[in-house]
Amino acid sequence: MAKLQLVAQPTFKWPVPVPVAGAEPVPVVMTFKHRTRTELSKWIETRAGKDDEDSFMEMVEGWELEDPFTKESVKLFLELYGGAARATYRTYVDELLGQRIKN
Repeated sequence: MAKLQLVAQPTFKWPVPVPVAGAEPVPVVMTFKHRTRTELSKWIETRAGKDDEDSFMEMVEGWELEDPFTKESVKLFLELYGGAARATYRTYVDELLGQRIKN
């Protein structure tokens, strides 16, 4: 059982179900940047006008893909998998806000 710490780690890993056309989503483990509730709220407000690549780079610090985690790779990833940006954003926010917790 994981032990709760008052101060969270600066990053966390979690799988993102990346939509793949004609197939089931494929989970890709991402290393996300941790934000407090206040930081997350401010970050969400600043997303207006930003493209998916910039938002992705502000959320994610790395991934468990064979390809290197670079801005160019992220651009290609988001271009090839059209639903990846939304799936990543949703997973990120849900994890930070504890949306996965079951009653």
